[in-house]
Amino acid sequence: MTPQFHPSLINSPFGDPGLFVDILFERRALLFDLGDVSRFPTRKLLRVSQVFVSHTHVDHFIGFDHLVRLCLGRDKRLQMFGPPGFVAQVGHRLASYTWNLVENYPTDFTVIAWEVHPDGRALAAEFHCLRGFLAEAEREFTIHEGILLDEETFRVRTAFLDHRITSLAFTLEEKQHVNIMKDRLDQLGLPVGPWLAELKRAVLGGKEDELPFRVWWRKGGTDRTLDIPLSVLKEQVLRIVPGQKITYVTDAVYTPANAERIIELARDSDYLFIECTFLQQEAERAFARCHLTAHQAGSLARAAGAIRVTPFHMSPRYQGMEQLLVAELEQARID
Repeated sequence: MTPQFHPSLINSPFGDPGLFVDILFERRALLFDLGDVSRFPTRKLLRVSQVFVSHTHVDHFIGFDHLVRLCLGRDKRLQMFGPPGFVAQVGHRLASYTWNLVENYPTDFTVIAWEVHPDGRALAAEFHCLRGFLAEAEREFTIHEGILLDEETFRVRTAFLDHRITSLAFTLEEKQHVNIMKDRLDQLGLPVGPWLAELKRAVLGGKEDELPFRVWWRKGGTDRTLDIPLSVLKEQVLRIVPGQKITYVTDAVYTPANAERIIELARDSDYLFIECTFLQQEAERAFARCHLTAHQAGSLARAAGAIRVTPFHMSPRYQGMEQLLVAELEQARID
């Protein structure tokens, strides 16, 4: 099965937090947190369509300016999600610059900022380059079950964690993964082509099995079509399996309430990226700083049943001792 999502940290475990998730075949990507991105490839950053910000401590949001600068003059809409107060913070950040010459840009780069609240309220505003990034189109929504983004093939959900402020954790869930068995196509004499993307959409959209699906292609300058029941195609050329799940957790104090929310959000994740800031011998320091220890991170990963666990956001005090944190996390996963 070819995975749809390809996650990677934007910095080393000791650098600013951030997770880049490339979406295969869509020429777009998602970004979770926006720390220092200055060394991350520009071509990848320009693929980002949505940014999910856990909170706006400087090491999680300093990359905003760099990303805006890259996008200026481009025909791009950047959607951003963050915790309570996020819309005003985005507005203030944009207002700290002078935009008197933006009418010279040929395109209207736009930032759409959302902030979400534990009671389900969500506020949004748009900031258009050609109008000096003034807040407009302000509106209020209600989110359900923590769902921030719900697209045809995936959704992004959040959980509200305590970091002495609200810090958001996120999970990216592929709704289903539809794999094409090309050898079966050959056996049926069906060509590879754009119709396969339409077939995937029909399956993911819940189209009824008994309805005919039109296979189409072009051969020798002639358009050809063939109507085949969707149920036949699903049975003979598709393999439908549960989709990927990627969870991102950072900046949370270890409390029973936070632990419960993290475990529920991360349950059965294929990938869990989780902060691993201190060793357990410094649990008191971790609690005072509102961060997780490696042992706590490993215990949460075990309880959630996460398959692959990647630690990050390590305290600089452990430079050169990264393996101590990794070993403690892995030991907690098997205890």
